[in-house]
Amino acid sequence: MAILIDKNSKVLVQGITGRQGGFHAKLMMEYGTNVVGGVTPGKGGEWFEGKPVFDTMRGAVETTNADVSMVTVPARFAPDAIMEAADAGVKLIICLTEHIPVSDMMKVVNFVKDKGSRLIGPNCPGLMTPGQAKVGIIPAMVAEPGNIGVVSKSGTLTYEVGFAMKNKGMGISTIVGIGGDPVIGTTFVEVLEMFENDPETTKVALLGEIGGSAEIVAADYIKNHMTKPVAAFIAGRSAPPGKRMGHAGAIVDGGEGSAEEKIEALEAAGARVAANPEEIPDLLS
Repeated sequence: MAILIDKNSKVLVQGITGRQGGFHAKLMMEYGTNVVGGVTPGKGGEWFEGKPVFDTMRGAVETTNADVSMVTVPARFAPDAIMEAADAGVKLIICLTEHIPVSDMMKVVNFVKDKGSRLIGPNCPGLMTPGQAKVGIIPAMVAEPGNIGVVSKSGTLTYEVGFAMKNKGMGISTIVGIGGDPVIGTTFVEVLEMFENDPETTKVALLGEIGGSAEIVAADYIKNHMTKPVAAFIAGRSAPPGKRMGHAGAIVDGGEGSAEEKIEALEAAGARVAANPEEIPDLLS
């Protein structure tokens, strides 16, 4: 079983005729993802790798019955693209775009929720259910099908841990890259709840980083609601206070959001915390 996406998901790519959108759409199709078309305003009627291109999301959804969309358009267009997808009835929207202003994302997240849709991201690597489908930029070779759920703020950490699991003969049910911006559509807790309710996910890896309180909130959920083993890694132990490290949200400010604080909360909740990403498979074995 899988959460969020599987082989039956019908995917549209917003920005499919762009360099990044087209590149990753091809890789997704090669993996077996059911990409049913794309959207680029002004290029409706064209074709991309045998898939129709539409001017609008509404027209694309009405024609293809798509239920998933991947947003790859530039930051200045991404908020409107996300909202257009939600308004067209797309239930799952994955936004890869980075550098979207926080003020824009606050409006977008509320709009998407009001429409009854789910947003993953922005500034995320996407999703992957090994052996079935991938939506985003997660490399195909990093994971095999299995029973471990992975939820992560970081794309690079995701790939490293996934490959380490693969080398140990361990498989993954679904990878969810939630993104590292200050305002995101789907949280650690929401994904943990999905894994907890998925009968074929038996263990979970949580990959976090400094900044914000998402991992501490996740620790509270793990303590009070998770029955499945959780292993975690928090990046940024050596990051100096007040300096952003990588993601826009990865900053220790006013003494809050430090790696030590998050590790302490996770360990108190019963999660096993790795000193480096390569330890995660051993902690879950």
